[in-house]
Amino acid sequence: MKPARRTPRLALTASLGCLALLATACGGGDGGTSGTSDGKPVTLTMWSWMVGSKDVVDEFNATHKDIQVEYTEITGGTDGYSKIDSAIEAGNAPDVVGMEYAMLPEFASQGNLEDLTEQSGELVESFPESLRSLVTPGGRTWGVPFDVTPQLLYYRTDLFEKAGVKVPTTWAEFEKAAEKIKAADKNVRILNAPKGGDIPFVNGLAWQAGSEGFGVKGDAWTVRVDDEPARKVASFWDGLVRDDLVLNHPAWSEEESTARKKGQVAAFVGAPWSGAGLISQTPEQKGEWAVAPLPTWDGRAATGTWGGTSFAVPKGSEHTDAAAEFIEWLTTDPAAMKARLANAEAPSSVLPADPGLQKVAAQEFAAASGNYFANDLYEIAAAQVDTIVTGWTWGPVQGSVNEAFESAVAKGGWTGGFAAAQRAAVDALEDRGLKTSG
Repeated sequence: MKPARRTPRLALTASLGCLALLATACGGGDGGTSGTSDGKPVTLTMWSWMVGSKDVVDEFNATHKDIQVEYTEITGGTDGYSKIDSAIEAGNAPDVVGMEYAMLPEFASQGNLEDLTEQSGELVESFPESLRSLVTPGGRTWGVPFDVTPQLLYYRTDLFEKAGVKVPTTWAEFEKAAEKIKAADKNVRILNAPKGGDIPFVNGLAWQAGSEGFGVKGDAWTVRVDDEPARKVASFWDGLVRDDLVLNHPAWSEEESTARKKGQVAAFVGAPWSGAGLISQTPEQKGEWAVAPLPTWDGRAATGTWGGTSFAVPKGSEHTDAAAEFIEWLTTDPAAMKARLANAEAPSSVLPADPGLQKVAAQEFAAASGNYFANDLYEIAAAQVDTIVTGWTWGPVQGSVNEAFESAVAKGGWTGGFAAAQRAAVDALEDRGLKTSG
């Protein structure tokens, strides 16, 4: 997902010098206001696409006097980021926005986020290291984590039992399980490997294998999109597709949904938030689904992530301190989590980044989901947070990487997709006036 506007080359070069690849603060303004001004509450504006956001804002406004928040719902994905980007350029951006971890470096490197190190740095230090690194590229704080999204294996207990398959703990076991499931029923496959590639799914698997994505070396960006771990992952999944051991429907397509409803897939890779969608899509399969850690390459616990959101303050906010105060409340206060989940359209299975809120979310989910899963989704998911592999870095040109991968994967599989994404990343960095290092 990529903002539509491209900052001029000169501005980006200046941004690089100012940020030193996000290593030093480039903005932050004067901090703005935190309490009342002339006896009146500070009014913040917030844009988000996340379900339950309005309920969170209503709860905050009802319990706080010095700060009030005006909420606007926007669409997610490319359209949402383009709207945020355009508002920043026009000088009328909101004070608080949802910012996915993958997009945060792109916005920060262009000087489009306020540096929250002074306001939120200590708070972010209380989060697990694997999360801190996602919002502190270059050692400065550009956002506060909201949720954590370790990749998990969701599986149909009945279909695994029918095929005589145990839950795989390694990818070698996973391939053997795929063979047995196909042999047991020619109409069933172990899962759907998205045709054309589903970027968050693909990146998470490369991350788990030890791929670095991007990095910083001196004053230059390193690009490791097509490194050895990524190529190992690509070869494995290209082989599963070639051998007809997995389905190959487009991600989020009607074909994929129908296959799941008809029991033609026995598992899928997802994140904690995937549980809510499963309940909504296949309520009739209650009790048949369970959750397990993602298989690994060597049997040792390890996972990447799929998605995840932080909250950030766009460049130009006049109320940075107040915005940071609101962000701290909505990411760490139990009242905020309860409000977000209480009126959700479907039982939310979001796993909060703040460990103190995970129990609150688990209780809300248990009450709303009616024990849909055969085991405890939250217990399994929370246990994976400490196994998220360190070393992965999202780059400032992730949109270009995603586009190149998706364009190439149809012709050359994941292997060709990673190679094309590597070339596109280097070209995009140089096009923006950013240095690269081998």
